[in-house]
Amino acid sequence: MQVRPLQDRVLVKRLEEETKTAGGIIIPDNHTEKPVQGEIVSVGPGYRKEDGSFRELDVKAGDKVLFGKYAGTDVKVEGVDYLIMKEDDILGVLQ
Repeated sequence: MQVRPLQDRVLVKRLEEETKTAGGIIIPDNHTEKPVQGEIVSVGPGYRKEDGSFRELDVKAGDKVLFGKYAGTDVKVEGVDYLIMKEDDILGVLQ
């Protein structure tokens, strides 16, 4: 099953954070925070502006992005965790 986001929404898969510090200390799972980086899996077609013109999204599938800690809605599709969020919730694109 595939998920196709609607309007200006994007489907993001979280990138896992490092569980080891630079000094070699392993951080247990219960003390790690949610990752705030992810990779865009798919994007919606965009949205209509007030004047009736159509605006496509600035991001595309495959982009690595930063987003807020509590941004988006968690969904699980076929056992894989994703986030669905609006393009406005994305803080930046990693290059």
